[in-house]
Amino acid sequence: MPVCVPVKDMKDTAAFARTVESAPGPVTVTRNGYDAFVVMRTDDYEAMQQELAKGRLLARVARAEREYAEGRYEDAPAFLDSLRSRHGL
Repeated sequence: MPVCVPVKDMKDTAAFARTVESAPGPVTVTRNGYDAFVVMRTDDYEAMQQELAKGRLLARVARAEREYAEGRYEDAPAFLDSLRSRHGL
């Protein structure tokens, strides 16, 4: 179940910290009855960032596999030769 607290509850920082630490997920802070921002434990945030990074990596791998299957690739020596000629190296 999501945890929501009004922004005024943040005045008691120790109690608010306990709320965030004991919540099963992110804590939504509301202002005037509307969502203002979300607070979460550092471990949860880092895990979320790891999952996002994995998703970006998997998307790039899938794109590379499609490009390879379509023949849109260069082998390393040909690529390096094209870089050298393009940049006068």
